[in-house]
Amino acid sequence: MAELTKELSQMANEQATQAGAVPQDAAEPGAPTVIVDDLHIIYRVFGAASEAEKGNAANALMRIVRRQGRPQMKEVHAVKGVSFIARHGDAIGIIGRNGSGKSTLLRAIAGLLPPHKGSVYTDGQPSLLGVNAALMKELTGERNIVLGCYAMGMTPAQVRERYDEIVEFSGIGEFVQFPMSTYSSGMGARLRFAIASAKTHNVLLIDEALATGDRDFKRKSQERIHQMREEAGTVFLVAHNLDVIEETCNRVIWLHKGQIKMDGDPTAVLAAYNA
Repeated sequence: MAELTKELSQMANEQATQAGAVPQDAAEPGAPTVIVDDLHIIYRVFGAASEAEKGNAANALMRIVRRQGRPQMKEVHAVKGVSFIARHGDAIGIIGRNGSGKSTLLRAIAGLLPPHKGSVYTDGQPSLLGVNAALMKELTGERNIVLGCYAMGMTPAQVRERYDEIVEFSGIGEFVQFPMSTYSSGMGARLRFAIASAKTHNVLLIDEALATGDRDFKRKSQERIHQMREEAGTVFLVAHNLDVIEETCNRVIWLHKGQIKMDGDPTAVLAAYNA
């Protein structure tokens, strides 16, 4: 593990130097929590390879008449040879255009997508916001808070201790007694974030959670992320709002077509991204 960490640190520094970023080892914020080593993620998708093969009723009927099989399988290479090291205390923003592989990378780190090639090593169990806190629409917010906290391994005493704080942080108020089916998408996202951030995680992965809610909730969310960093956790944040990335993160990884185009200081990376 130590040899792999050293080797990947050198690789990350070479990539950062080529991209014009500051080498990550210069600061040495803490011990490694996530090591991504030459990661490749490939999706296998059937159909819609061309207009003639799109999956509508008319084309399906023609395939039956012509005794043709289903459209040929396509492979989508979503993540291509990504390597980096994240450390305790890091808040890492992941940016890139739609389809660049941001959410795919988070799901691979969380262990939800198996690598086609390469490896992902994590210190502890990563928590992907909205997955570990598996909320059920037919249950009330109160029951979802309890079950979500249990799913993260919290004890009944810890749940009772944090319950009021979770409700207050989410801002859902009296709706905590209503089924989640009555919530807006923003209310559901805020409750997920409040539950997921109620526990200190070694690695917390957040995908667009801060894109919902008013200015006050965004401010509270950023403060909570800073708090988790101070508690020696590592946070990954995917957001299209670059102001949130700049204000919240100490490092930014720019993905382009499944590859790291730049990795380093937020100011430098965001300036290049917006150029």
